Amino acid sequence: MKIIEYYDVVEYPVITEKAVDLISTANRLTFVVNKKSTKAQIKDAVEKMYNVKVKTINTLLDRKNRKKAFVTLSKENNAQDVANKLGIL
Repeated sequence: MKIIEYYDVVEYPVITEKAVDLISTANRLTFVVNKKSTKAQIKDAVEKMYNVKVKTINTLLDRKNRKKAFVTLSKENNAQDVANKLGIL
């Protein structure tokens, strides 16, 4: 089994109205991630790439068969700051 490197886990941020709303209301970022990645790998990757502390991660497969990760950041990190760096907001 090939080990997935952290920079291969997160593919791109989701920029929908609902995802942007979650940034301000729930301090949560939404990413499309590699389908083979685990929650632990996603947490590691987000913490390393964006220098934040992750509180929880929820994942799902959407209708287009993409794996989405809803990453809730801990209180000391602001999702809006990360979103600004990514160019979402």
